[in-house]
Amino acid sequence: MLSDQEFAGIRASAAAVQSRVVSVRREIHRFPELGNDTPRTRQTVLDALDGLDLDIHLSKSTSGVVAVLKGGTNEGRTVLLRGDMDALPMPEDTGLPFASEVPGRMHACGHDAHTAMLVGAAHVLAERRESLTGNVAFMFQPGEEGPGGAQPMIDEGILEAGGRPDSAFALHVYPNAPSGVIHCKPGTILASADRVIVRVVGRGGHGSMPYDANDPVPVACEMVQALQTLVTRRFDQFDPVVITVGRIQAGTVNNVIPEDAHLDMTVRSFSPDTRKRLVASIERVIEGIAAAHEMRAEIVIEEGYPPTVNRTEGAELVENTARALLGDDGFVLEKRPVAGAEDFSLVIDHYGGAFAFLGVAPPDCSHNHAEPCHSNRMMIDEAAMVNGVAMHASLAMNFLQGDQT
Repeated sequence: MLSDQEFAGIRASAAAVQSRVVSVRREIHRFPELGNDTPRTRQTVLDALDGLDLDIHLSKSTSGVVAVLKGGTNEGRTVLLRGDMDALPMPEDTGLPFASEVPGRMHACGHDAHTAMLVGAAHVLAERRESLTGNVAFMFQPGEEGPGGAQPMIDEGILEAGGRPDSAFALHVYPNAPSGVIHCKPGTILASADRVIVRVVGRGGHGSMPYDANDPVPVACEMVQALQTLVTRRFDQFDPVVITVGRIQAGTVNNVIPEDAHLDMTVRSFSPDTRKRLVASIERVIEGIAAAHEMRAEIVIEEGYPPTVNRTEGAELVENTARALLGDDGFVLEKRPVAGAEDFSLVIDHYGGAFAFLGVAPPDCSHNHAEPCHSNRMMIDEAAMVNGVAMHASLAMNFLQGDQT
């Protein structure tokens, strides 16, 4: 574990680069990009890293970047730090002076802050290169919101440009937690996320004579209700699942019974076995209800990210580092996982490590009333990014010292 003096030095260095971190975050926020094609964001990252003693590697299949900092003793271990870069396809209504200038796009999940904090950590650690007993790989990843940028970068082998990582860590901002506080837990911390798309096929007809048709609309509504009963009556509340039908669509005018109706849902679970059982149960319920009404159901299942499962030693390192860096009040041991999902789960599956949250509740409101991630009014306390930068740097140095494996 780093000494108190070393932690104090890292905190001071993080504060010293704060203006750079804020500038990078706001630049990225103004010009959000989607998916795996984020060329402007990548260039912002490269410009912000310019002048540091880093080996830069560009992903060929995405706009991702891996920057490797080789320590003074680079025969040691390698630790990977991840920051995601992509935004969401949604409008922004924050009124910020640096609000999105691209219609229909917004950094509503804090990836602009994640990227900026990782840039800051690169500067802090580069100052300490000679004292590093190993290498640090900074993974700037697009596509987390979809279609997924982690897997293509893993498949390329680019994450191993500085040697195979011995562990990996990521921080995600959390507007609904007190500013500057780190949250983590061992084991499952985030859910899996799958998509189920259903087409309920009936028989169209005149709206005034439903007996001459076979109306799929009430049947689709019945399916929605039955799925909620499935959640509460067939699954253990201590291994929970979530089914949200986010889109239901049918018909064109009020006096025409459509031939089909469409359901589009997100499905969340926290363990592999429950994940499999949940998808199979959804298929059974949908097909059974359709058959009961002499209809058929066409079901498409799109498997998404698996659950994010923190390694015990990785979560312990996060906790010990946060407490030493920020004090006991600077860390919260989470009691239960969050139903969001992350493709950092794939990185942990390959290399071990842990995923943690950084509280960023805006200073003008209680964290209990802050706009959450994916809200068109989501904002963060930029002052909290100092702790994020310091946490990244401290985690890397503590891991490379070999305190925990």
